[in-house]
Amino acid sequence: MSINQVSGLAAYSRVLGGGTAAESSKAGDGGGFASLVGDMVGDAGKSLKAADQATAAQVAGKGDLVDVVTAVSAAELALDTVVSVRDRVVSAYQDIMRMQI
Repeated sequence: MSINQVSGLAAYSRVLGGGTAAESSKAGDGGGFASLVGDMVGDAGKSLKAADQATAAQVAGKGDLVDVVTAVSAAELALDTVVSVRDRVVSAYQDIMRMQI
């Protein structure tokens, strides 16, 4: 299994398009780690959209600066969490691949 930039960009574009990775892959296991990660990525995408909307409202003069800072901070935290989980998963995969049978 290869994780490359194109598949990562495709996953992010699915999230920004409204669907989560769990909805697009439909593994059929009814839950577990894949759905947890898919939900986490979906929530991160929603918080990024909320930050974009709050920023656009502030630029248009209709928003509050505190709301913008709060939304951007929540989006940053969600994105950092997703990146940390991704890094851990890739590290675990690499450790498994280095194991001798």
